[in-house]
Amino acid sequence: MTRDQTDNPGVIAFPPLIWLIGEVVSGLVHFFVVRVPIMNYNVSLVCGIALATLAPTLAMLAMVQMKKAGTNVNPSKPALALARGGPFRFTRNPMYLALCLLQVALGFFLNDWITLLFVVPLALILHFGVVLREERYLTAKFGEPYLELKRDVRRWI
Repeated sequence: MTRDQTDNPGVIAFPPLIWLIGEVVSGLVHFFVVRVPIMNYNVSLVCGIALATLAPTLAMLAMVQMKKAGTNVNPSKPALALARGGPFRFTRNPMYLALCLLQVALGFFLNDWITLLFVVPLALILHFGVVLREERYLTAKFGEPYLELKRDVRRWI
């Protein structure tokens, strides 16, 4: 194996793929199984638009900060440095938080509780299949600087 294949957290799948599968499944459930309205559609649509704007903005800011720190964005590649600025001042996982916000946005766009609540399995899969693995990897790779970051910044929000 090359160094690139072993120097990574070993996440269960590419996080945007995990999100995409959840979006598709929740959309299929919405359109073919059951719908449970959240609120007046116009209000729900405004909430969806706000979250659908916030989520990619958060993800892009995180990507810029990771590039600025000189590390890889793709979790299948080695971490080269810790990102501490931008959204990483408030959450250690802004890109995964953005994926969860996109799921909630879809729930509001469709005005459907079931679709919105698909954020729960998404967050759990990201937490156990991605975040905890990354935390173990980063602790082993960076030691005390990463432990300090964990003490200073919340995991999600």
